[in-house]
Amino acid sequence: MTQSPAKITAVLTAHPGKAADLRSLLVGMAPLCRAEPGNLRWDGWRDQAVPERYVLDELYRDGEAVEAHRRTPHYQDYLARIPSLAERSALVLEAVAVS
Repeated sequence: MTQSPAKITAVLTAHPGKAADLRSLLVGMAPLCRAEPGNLRWDGWRDQAVPERYVLDELYRDGEAVEAHRRTPHYQDYLARIPSLAERSALVLEAVAVS
């Protein structure tokens, strides 16, 4: 039996004066995350209504790929830096079968 894909949606709202630094961090992460073997998609979005808010839209092959992502040096660096840059919330989602 194969595992289903895992989706992560993270919302990051930059602290005052930190939006440019947050954007730089996210732009730098994109190619690293996309190069991970279990990554199927990694996109960053900026909220048009609240320009200092970003949404990460990530899709991984399965839960094991998410765990592998969390062990990478670039994710560990992100975790260390993000508290000084933004408020963060993240959802790890699984597909719902719809007929």
